[in-house]
Amino acid sequence: MTRTRTDTGARTGTRTGTHRRAAAAALLLALTVATAGPAAAATTVGRSPAGPVGPVGPVGPVGIWRLDGYGTVLRVESGRLQEYQVTGISCLPGPSALRVTDNGSPAAFRYATEDGEVLTVRRGSVHVEGSVGDRATHRLASLPERCREAQEPGPAADPVATFDVFWQTFAENYPFFAAKGVDWNAVRASHRPRVHAGTTEDELFSVFEEMLAPLYDAHVHLSDGGDRFFGEVRPGTAMPTLELETRVKAYIQEVDLGGRAPQEFARGRISYADLPDGRGYLRLSGFGGYTENGDFASESAELDRALESVFTAERTARLRGLVIDLRINGGGSDELGLRLAARLTDHPYFAYAKRVRNDPDDATRFTRPQPLYVQPARGTRYTGPVAVLTGGSTMSAGETFIQALLERPGRTVRIGEPTQGVFSDVLGRALPNGWELGLPNEQFLTRTGKTFDGPGIPVDVTTPVFTQEEFDAHRDSAFTAALRRLPRT
Repeated sequence: MTRTRTDTGARTGTRTGTHRRAAAAALLLALTVATAGPAAAATTVGRSPAGPVGPVGPVGPVGIWRLDGYGTVLRVESGRLQEYQVTGISCLPGPSALRVTDNGSPAAFRYATEDGEVLTVRRGSVHVEGSVGDRATHRLASLPERCREAQEPGPAADPVATFDVFWQTFAENYPFFAAKGVDWNAVRASHRPRVHAGTTEDELFSVFEEMLAPLYDAHVHLSDGGDRFFGEVRPGTAMPTLELETRVKAYIQEVDLGGRAPQEFARGRISYADLPDGRGYLRLSGFGGYTENGDFASESAELDRALESVFTAERTARLRGLVIDLRINGGGSDELGLRLAARLTDHPYFAYAKRVRNDPDDATRFTRPQPLYVQPARGTRYTGPVAVLTGGSTMSAGETFIQALLERPGRTVRIGEPTQGVFSDVLGRALPNGWELGLPNEQFLTRTGKTFDGPGIPVDVTTPVFTQEEFDAHRDSAFTAALRRLPRT
């Protein structure tokens, strides 16, 4: 299934999850949730079935369904859902899910995987908790023939067959070869002759690493489930590791906050401090990983609790400017990002549109873009000037949140350095030998159809971001620049 967006920062140092998240946690179907992650990264958003697992009431839709894009076929029968991961040369069984308690709608049926990812199936679409948008489905008369013969992936698989499925998966789903300047056909021609029946696991993994390295895509990862793991970030940027997060957190408290400890929420992933002259400082190291369970209901409730504490009526009445610091943000749930954006407007507005590559033979063909909007929150809202601090360690759901502010009514300025440049949820695939693969297959578009995949979202004001020179000089240029551009009382 698609992996939810990864939350790298929450999971730093581990080899689980996607790189939403350096390796990403798998979601169920070629659907997306977000991040997952904490997702993917750290905790996967959308976890924890809300109710008993197993058929409850009507068994729900029965039949075979193909997702538009994602290389996925679903079989639904007797309250059970089974995923098949399909390419032009392969079909491997993916995760399965069981019916869980109804959500009150007779036209919607909820399923949960063994790991607790929850999705809602309706006529013609599937939605995963924590994700933005829905996935369109089309009914099939029967399972594709190759899927009727599908075998469970395992370590005994032929290295050549594993190579072919690996290459084909990217050829059919990855949207960015042209943008990255990579000829995937040439990559196959140069690397496949090195693989044969006697190729060892170390040798095969090394071949795959060489093929993936030129992509410099932080939403691409490969894992053997043990010690072998590949994932990387854009050159000149840093992975939002736990070590970096710990160092930066202490540095901000000392240099920017004058030694004063901020209020902390969500297991320390959200913090807030009032600044002099009627301004405020809100920092998020991820859009997930807020609770121990990691299910979307508890994650969103914890975010709401934090925002209720920050955006009180008294504070928003006197607040003259707000700094939102996302410079170390590993991502998570896009939907949680929209929940924060909803606190920053009194008027609905366009956030972004989402589309997925859906033609195995043409990397320029996508589904019709699905527009998503920021809707004002019901609670207290702040609509004044905002300065957003970003950098190369701002990733995934951290980036989609920033994209959701591009058309925000009112004054919003971006300061620091461009973001990482990875927006898609992570499509989780199993290879014939049992290895796990993650790759992006979606685009997040502006109103004019522009994407920021690769170079990231640019800033309005460029400053250094946590460089060694900044640390040595005991300064934070981005923070200082933000204060200069925000009004004071």
